[in-house]
Amino acid sequence: MITHFAGLSLNTVSIQGVKQFYHHQLGFPIQSSSKYAITFQPTPDMTLTFEESHEPISPAHFAFEVPYSQFDVLVDQLHARGITLLTWPDGEAVKAFETGINVYFRDGDGNLLELIAHHYVQGDVIVPSGDWQILYMREIGMPVDDVRELTQWMRETLQMRVRDESDWFNFVIGGTAHAVVVSTQRRWIPIQMVALPPRMTVTFGVQDFGRLLQMKEQLDDQEIIECSESELIIKSCNYIFRFVPSTLAMDIPERLHLPHF
Repeated sequence: MITHFAGLSLNTVSIQGVKQFYHHQLGFPIQSSSKYAITFQPTPDMTLTFEESHEPISPAHFAFEVPYSQFDVLVDQLHARGITLLTWPDGEAVKAFETGINVYFRDGDGNLLELIAHHYVQGDVIVPSGDWQILYMREIGMPVDDVRELTQWMRETLQMRVRDESDWFNFVIGGTAHAVVVSTQRRWIPIQMVALPPRMTVTFGVQDFGRLLQMKEQLDDQEIIECSESELIIKSCNYIFRFVPSTLAMDIPERLHLPHF
C-alpha cells in the first residue's frame, strides 16, 4: 500500500534561513514560496516544506538515499560547499556499516540530515535527482514515548513491515519509506542529539488510494483531520500523517533489491 515518503513538512524559525541552506547551499529547487512558507522539490516524487513558527522547534532527523558508487564524490561536494560534517567519537565523519555508508550534517534549525548509500540498492532503477543525486527520502525519525504503540499502529493500520522490533528502536517499512520509530530516551547518532518529537507532517504515497479511504472507517473520529478523494490526513501518537495517491510504481522496492522485498 505505502510506496514512499512523498513529503515532509517541518517548522522553522526562518524562511530565509532554510532558503539559504536548502536552495543556495544544497541546490534544492524551490517548488513554491511565500512570506511564511517554502517548499523544495529534492526529487520529482518528494517535497520538503518549511513553515515559519514562533514556537520552540524540536529538530527532526531525515535521510536521503544516494547512489553507493557516487558517495565519495558527494562527500567531497559537501566539503566544497562549506557544509560542516558531524563527527563520531573517533573523529571520523564518514561511517561504513555492514550494508553501506553514511554521513551526517545539520541545517540552521538543528535538523539532523543524513546522506546514506547501500551497496545492494540498484542504481539504475530511479533516476538520481539534483546535485546530490538523490534517489529517494529513505528515513524520517519519529521519536515517541511508547515505541510499540506507534509501531503496532503503523503495522496494523498502514500494513507496513517491522524490522528488528524492540521497545527501543524500530524500522517500520513501506515501499522505500523507512520510518525510524525510536524511544525519546535514545539519542540520535552520531552527536548524541536528544530525540525530541518534532512537529511535522509526514506524507506517504499510497498505491491503492481507494482502499486507504476505506481504512478511515476503522479509525476513531478524533484521528481524522481531513478526508477527500485526493488526500487523507490523520493524527496518531501526536504525529500528523498525510496520504496521497502515489507517483511511484509499486514494484520499485523490489527492483531496487531492498531486503524486505
